[in-house]
Amino acid sequence: MDSEIKEEIPVHEEFILCCGVETQVLKCGPWTDLINNQSGTRPKLLIFIIPGNPGFSPLYVPFAKALYSTTKRRFPVWIISHAGHALAPRGKKVLKSSEDPNAEEIKDIYGLHGQVEHKLAFLRTQVPKEMKLVVIGHSIGSYFSLEILKHAPELPVIHSILLFPTIERISESPKGKFATPLLCWLRYALYVPCYLLLKPWPEKIKSLMTRMVLQMMDIPREFLCLNMFEPFCLVNAAYLGSQEMREVVKRDNETIKEHLPKLIFYYGTTDNWCPKEYYDDMKKDFPEGDIRLCEKKIPHAFIFDFFQEMADMVADWLKDDLSKM
Repeated sequence: MDSEIKEEIPVHEEFILCCGVETQVLKCGPWTDLINNQSGTRPKLLIFIIPGNPGFSPLYVPFAKALYSTTKRRFPVWIISHAGHALAPRGKKVLKSSEDPNAEEIKDIYGLHGQVEHKLAFLRTQVPKEMKLVVIGHSIGSYFSLEILKHAPELPVIHSILLFPTIERISESPKGKFATPLLCWLRYALYVPCYLLLKPWPEKIKSLMTRMVLQMMDIPREFLCLNMFEPFCLVNAAYLGSQEMREVVKRDNETIKEHLPKLIFYYGTTDNWCPKEYYDDMKKDFPEGDIRLCEKKIPHAFIFDFFQEMADMVADWLKDDLSKM
């Protein structure tokens, strides 16, 4: 299976100007333009992955390819970067996106609420209105997935899968207690050395360092994540993280209750961003919901080691609905 995923599954990289911001989109499968494809081969459903923070979409490619293969290659799997977390390499063409006629100016696009508007603008301009959607959010991507359901009920989302969902009390979690002072108060002190150290690096050095990091983490290097060492992207990731700590506090029970039949929650037993007690509280408050607990010690950052297992599970959860497409 691993060799099949690596060698045969096409992944197309695009940089699109969405809401005026360069946005990296990785598209798994042969379909690269769903809007203008009017042929009978156009799929009826899109699987849309929203990353955690930092929103480096290349890190999710192994999971996307595994999911595409496990769902029998019938549906495209797309990964979107967060606004401000990706910059197009020198010489890379950046496509212009059509404007959403209902869109308003996004004042804080790199912040928590701006990221939601960014994803909505992409879905409204790059995906046909009638195309069914399965939205998969990881970590803070789960929060964005809920916000999409809340603010865009017209989108035909048939399922929203929240993997290791940081949708409440992030700052009170074990990792959050450590990250809160770092992101909310000390991040300003890190900006200057970050720019002074990383900005002068030529692209060849960044490429070499990226390869070394990905090799150490045993991550496939099909798409180099040069933004890991880009100060602009790191600063925006830290800024988003600071807002997560301050604003993702109370769980949005109203939205969850309204869309509960569409939702699947998947918690970890050893997750220090959303600990098991958050799972227990969810089960207590929504006993009729599809709320699952990982039986194995799969870490919050499952994309590095357990992407095939996660893809198999997600495909199994969706098999009844996908069989009808």
